[in-house]
Amino acid sequence: MKLAILSRAPKAYSTQRLRAAAEQRGHIVRVLNTLRFAIDLSGAEPDLQYRGRPLSDYDAILPRIGASITYFGTAVVRQFEQMDVYTPNTANGIANARDKLRATQILSRHNIGMPPTAFVRNRADVRPAIERVGGAPVVIKLLEGTQGIGVILAPEVKVAEAIIETLQSTRQNVLIQRFVAESRGRDIRALVVGDRVVAAMRRTAQGDEFRSNVHRGGAVEAVELTPEYEQVAVRSAQIMGLKIAGVDMLEGAEGPLVMEVNSSPGLEGIEHATQLDVAGAIIDYLANQVAFPEIDVRQRLSVSTGYGVAELLVHNNGDFVGRSLGDSGLAERDITVLTVHRGTTVIPNPRKAVMLEAGDRLLCFGKLEEMRSMIPERRRRRAKVRKLPAQPLPAE
Repeated sequence: MKLAILSRAPKAYSTQRLRAAAEQRGHIVRVLNTLRFAIDLSGAEPDLQYRGRPLSDYDAILPRIGASITYFGTAVVRQFEQMDVYTPNTANGIANARDKLRATQILSRHNIGMPPTAFVRNRADVRPAIERVGGAPVVIKLLEGTQGIGVILAPEVKVAEAIIETLQSTRQNVLIQRFVAESRGRDIRALVVGDRVVAAMRRTAQGDEFRSNVHRGGAVEAVELTPEYEQVAVRSAQIMGLKIAGVDMLEGAEGPLVMEVNSSPGLEGIEHATQLDVAGAIIDYLANQVAFPEIDVRQRLSVSTGYGVAELLVHNNGDFVGRSLGDSGLAERDITVLTVHRGTTVIPNPRKAVMLEAGDRLLCFGKLEEMRSMIPERRRRRAKVRKLPAQPLPAE
């Protein structure tokens, strides 16, 4: 395998470990500065230039995109995708994970447990938002902060309002999040590779610091995850579109609460804590995927004229409830069910004998017109057309 690691920090521990692990396995590996790429859209096919010269062929890339170059970095990754070069983390996945608000919105859609969160812009909405998440103390987060930077604990409502007002005056967007007191300054970092957690550690804040990040001096120890925590970590990474991710979770009273999904997780802390070859696990996964890469099904299937991918909901009193997939009549309407989403469970490639239940979400491929006809129309009030006022424009 010929691998390119996209990184601006060739001497960083994570980059060096990934490079060493690849070389030890006999792969050809290069560390390429993300900012030295030029996206070439002038030819018949998508291409890239590196340091002013045509880029040689690569089997896979491993993006290590820093927060300061998210826009350009994801553009480079997207170009590699158009060139059919395998990447475990897509451009969309990296962009989703980098924006904390967008990540929270996406994860909440899939019933992932998270601390109650609010996002407001107007000063008058701040106090009601704090009350909605459970009141003070609250955690205030910058949308694109990393390594614990831009995360502030506000002990009182007035303090929170002052902090948010100050940050918004500098054009910073912030999230308001409940402070999970039962976590006691601890969290769990799970390193997800593919469909499994390859290593996990518990991070504990030191002294008066409530942030447990290693960069903030947090102590680390290896931890064996329960199946519940492992499943949440893997699902969160997959939902975000990431095959390699660090998933940070709080130990809430009712189970895991996802704080963040990191698309470029550091390896130093977790390898030292667990004494596991995490970099090697990542390289092995890449090598296996190069031979049989996964693709973006929605993107590929949607290019067929008249056909596409859609999600159908099985309503409580709908015709599908209590029927098997084979008796639903979908196949006769040229609709293929790819997966059945039932709560937090996913049934891939479901068989005809699967019984449909109320609340099931069916991810389908088929004729778009047929699928549209199966979605009940929403009742909307017909707005009356008012008469033109006597004075259409305000007097000057």
